[in-house]
Amino acid sequence: MVTTSPDNSFLAKDISFPGIAIVILNWNGLSDTLECLESVKEIDYPSFEVIVVDNGSTDGSPTEIRRQHPEITVLETGKNLGYAEGNNVGIRYAVDRRADFVFLLNNDTIVDSQILNSFLEAMRLYPEAGIMGGKVYYYHTPDVIWNAGAHWNETALDFVLLGDNTLDSDGYNDIMRTDYVVGCSMFIRSEVFAKIGLLAPEFFLCWEEIDLCVRAKKAGFECFFIPNAKIWHKIGASLGEMDSPVRTYFNTRNHLLWAKRNLPFRRRLALYRMVCKELVPKFEVNTSGSYAFFKKIYWSLLQYKRQIKKRYENPLARARLMGVRDYFLSRFGDCPPLLRQLRDKI
Repeated sequence: MVTTSPDNSFLAKDISFPGIAIVILNWNGLSDTLECLESVKEIDYPSFEVIVVDNGSTDGSPTEIRRQHPEITVLETGKNLGYAEGNNVGIRYAVDRRADFVFLLNNDTIVDSQILNSFLEAMRLYPEAGIMGGKVYYYHTPDVIWNAGAHWNETALDFVLLGDNTLDSDGYNDIMRTDYVVGCSMFIRSEVFAKIGLLAPEFFLCWEEIDLCVRAKKAGFECFFIPNAKIWHKIGASLGEMDSPVRTYFNTRNHLLWAKRNLPFRRRLALYRMVCKELVPKFEVNTSGSYAFFKKIYWSLLQYKRQIKKRYENPLARARLMGVRDYFLSRFGDCPPLLRQLRDKI
């Protein structure tokens, strides 16, 4: 690993303020990362250090980031470790330097100048808090909320984002507990990592932040939504659209992995049934016509085969199927290379 670290870290700043490490993961996203860093430079807080973890970029990102921002620390992993382990590299570095808090921030975001003050004020009000997230807006429609917390939907066996596609209003201006904090901006006490460990690398991408939040809650920490901590996010910039084949694969596989870790057996079975219904259309015998029974079965099977073939011509359906397959085969970490060749356009 290649590391460059300036001398003016938070450890050399005003020790009367908690030291905060802002960890930004970059993977071939130079323009987004530079814009993010410009917004971070405007943060009104005296004791923070910025750590950019470059996850094996091939676009010259590390060199250009160092050139334009010699004041920040750049860590190079040498290969794409995924969101989970890539961020873990930065978390370990921050914890080793005795940061009081770690702020995981997506490179495709910009932040409000008061974001750290907002998080710290809330941490003082809620000492039981371990992980906090802010109000996340759409970057291209800056008054529209993408996320204002999340809750578990027992019927759907999934989490639901609160406030999505809602014009900002008084309905989302109160601090509240949340079932998890979205990974694009997670403000975390260092004690959380000491007690429960880091992000789980096997997730690679998607659901690792949910897993971390649930583990933290089980360990006695709470998760909070902080409305005054504002972030603007280019949703899906690192993977294309939110419904891209790659994201669909990771969401499908890692939803099942998370369920295995956190849901009782009967609820997991219910989730498996739901997934199977989505993957495999119901087989029905075509009873029309004057054919004999076995001919009806034969023609129904042919029709069913065509239906299956047509369904899996869709890249998202193929990605979902591959995600389920790899979960049951215990293939975790990065996705198969073939998946990245699927067309994003459906």
